[in-house]
Amino acid sequence: MKNNKKKSYSGKDKKYGQQKNSSKFPDEIVEGSVRAKKHLGQHFLTDETVAEKIANSLTYSGYKNVLEIGPGMGVLTKYVIKKDVDLHVIEIDTESVTYLNDNFPDLQGKIHEKDFLRYDIKEIFGEDAFAIIGNFPYNISTQIVFKTLENRHQIPEFSGMFQKEVAQRIAAPHGNKTYGILSVLTQAFYDVTYLFTVPPGVFNPPPKVDSGVIRLSRKENFTLPCNEALFFRVVKTAFQQRRKTLRNSLKIFQLPDEIREDVVFNERPEQLSTQQFIDLTLKIQPYAI
Repeated sequence: MKNNKKKSYSGKDKKYGQQKNSSKFPDEIVEGSVRAKKHLGQHFLTDETVAEKIANSLTYSGYKNVLEIGPGMGVLTKYVIKKDVDLHVIEIDTESVTYLNDNFPDLQGKIHEKDFLRYDIKEIFGEDAFAIIGNFPYNISTQIVFKTLENRHQIPEFSGMFQKEVAQRIAAPHGNKTYGILSVLTQAFYDVTYLFTVPPGVFNPPPKVDSGVIRLSRKENFTLPCNEALFFRVVKTAFQQRRKTLRNSLKIFQLPDEIREDVVFNERPEQLSTQQFIDLTLKIQPYAI
């Protein structure tokens, strides 16, 4: 998801044919100044109340740095920039980057025209902690979460908008039909809160589905007591055949019969909590590594 905003400025902006405000950040951004690009999954948020609610969904506690992914025309940016943080934004769309440079003077040098999924964030923050916020394009939203998990030692908090179905999947408890790989891996390291639902009508162009905003708050102990690579492998292997019991879906590990007789192997993957997957990994670990 990306951002948008409405109104005029006090000085003429020849590039966009708008009026420019001399204030620290634009009060409103005219719809249509940046073209929504389908291949980038852009749907510009146009609702001020929703933008402010997303900006306020972070606690801004325990860190000074914030990275906004896909700011578009800055509807969310204008609220986050008011916080007492060092805000950087990363945007792959050249047209949006030009717009942000023209309209957010306080972000000069902090607007990075990069692909978040391929960019080494250490080039911005080094080893310092930072939070992530954004209205994420649907087509890369799960990849954004996986990259967050890879860099969790630096990311204590994360808040953003996803396709509602994806947001619900990340937050789903075990036993829920939407509970899956993304649920288990995210909840192993973060407490997940589903915050609110956003209807299609507050975007331009409107998507065909509802959106959902979630917050990830890193757990105090976010290291695993088991081998991490094996944990990821166990979870992914189990859910690849989610209708089968673990005894069948985890055959690839060639476990001895005495281990496979454990009652946990009678369960299907969606029935196991994150902690149970950790315990299962510990059972398998002596035989798989």
